[in-house]
Amino acid sequence: MAKLSNRKVAILTEEGFEQVELTSPKEALEAAGATVHIISPKSGKIKAWNHTDWGIEVEVDVELSKASPDDYDALVLPGGVLNPDKLRLNKEAVAFASAFLDEGKPVAAICHGPQLLIETGMIKGRTLTSYPSLQTDLQNAGAEWLDQEVVTDKGLVTSRTPDDLEAFNRKTIEEIAEGIHEDAVQS
Repeated sequence: MAKLSNRKVAILTEEGFEQVELTSPKEALEAAGATVHIISPKSGKIKAWNHTDWGIEVEVDVELSKASPDDYDALVLPGGVLNPDKLRLNKEAVAFASAFLDEGKPVAAICHGPQLLIETGMIKGRTLTSYPSLQTDLQNAGAEWLDQEVVTDKGLVTSRTPDDLEAFNRKTIEEIAEGIHEDAVQS
């Protein structure tokens, strides 16, 4: 597995993230040597959604209003239905995610996580996947949607569901190790 000892990764989330879609990538990234920060519009602790009920609480490392995309090498967006729906309405969250896409930094989004990417207006012409119910939304935003466990497009890593986490984590680590994709930088 690629070593990420010199990489810093932001996990942008809100209350209602799907628990395993945050905990599994975080553990995999830390095991690969990355420094991982949970970033949220809220401070203190935020609560996970675990399948059909509330789950664990996780500590927010950096409040979104105090976070700078310049401090991070990559961005991870967990899913859950509530989390991305709240984030996509938050202008700061959209701007934060946009900065990573704009600079060609790796972005990894799973399940409903790509909803936030729609709001950036920067996925037209990109190829990705998501939870199946987002297919039409992503296509309407100009993306090509594929039904595959993991899809990578110039540093943009996407997966469908928690069943795809092993492939998602592996590809996310690989893309972060590769760094900025110059061919994805917005002009």
